[in-house]
Amino acid sequence: MALRRSAVIPLFTALAALLLAGCDKPRAHGDANAIIVGADAELWDRIEGVVEETLEPTIQTVTDERAFRVTWQDPTQGQHWGNLRRFRQVLVIGEEEDPWVADALAQRGRDVALSPPQILQVQNVWARGQQVSVLLLPPDNQEAAVQSLAEELQEILDRQYREFVLTRMFVSGRDTILADSLQRNVGFSLELPNVYRYIVRDSIFRFRNDNPSPAELIREIGITWRSPAPETFPDQEEIEAWRLEFAAQYYNDPQELDPFIVSFQEIEVGGRPAMEYQSAWRSLPDAWPAGGPFITRAIRCPEQDRLYLMDAWLYAPGRDKYEYMIQLQTILNSFRCGQGG
Repeated sequence: MALRRSAVIPLFTALAALLLAGCDKPRAHGDANAIIVGADAELWDRIEGVVEETLEPTIQTVTDERAFRVTWQDPTQGQHWGNLRRFRQVLVIGEEEDPWVADALAQRGRDVALSPPQILQVQNVWARGQQVSVLLLPPDNQEAAVQSLAEELQEILDRQYREFVLTRMFVSGRDTILADSLQRNVGFSLELPNVYRYIVRDSIFRFRNDNPSPAELIREIGITWRSPAPETFPDQEEIEAWRLEFAAQYYNDPQELDPFIVSFQEIEVGGRPAMEYQSAWRSLPDAWPAGGPFITRAIRCPEQDRLYLMDAWLYAPGRDKYEYMIQLQTILNSFRCGQGG
């Protein structure tokens, strides 16, 4: 059954709703990509595989990393459920009469009719700044109902998480002055948050955000070009060689590539074809041990006779990297060059 639009609210809007409702409740805790699931134990035994497989897709960083972390708790176990149900992200599964589902449904809008199987989302059920997703099931064929709704639920949660990440990313504002200056004076533009610093050296442009500390978190983008532009895109080996040379000359610390984590594909950026290479970098053997994922792209701009080369890398030890990879992809996707750039 199609999701009712009136039941869906973007995640960041849900978190902001704490200012308007539930002021007598504790503040929600936990990460925005940590999902607490409340479902009957017998039902969970039958649906655990499909829920976890669908809601926990892996992404490529330094190792396979789960986009979301799912933790099940029996909602009939009072103390444990009472603590975990105060997370930012909660998913309850069951029938309308189940107490953990009924609590959530009581917060829905009056215009939202119940027609299981169905996905609904409500806010501030057990904590302020909380979003609760409901998989409302019919009395029969519940396993099949979960199977039919799981992929749609994952798409909703992922879209809302991306909205949340981008809102946090641009909380400092968008550096439109820099974007306009780059377009006017250099021929390309890039949309960055105001917290990024930039370094220019001839045709080498580096944009870096190492807040709160470079020992904890670094996001950096490097851009340059080759002119005249070759008639074809570089292949994977050529992009690897370019990145190694670029990192050795311009990054603060030399980097080498992890040959076992590789993705190479054709994509589109701003209506232009591009090649994208994703892998992981690591410090040289005699340096301080460090590493992280990176994204390198090659984009042709024929009217400028340039082949642009862009590289975005991340250093985030001990942190989930999905959020920061979304940030870097968003910045790279904002690249424009040439006419109408």
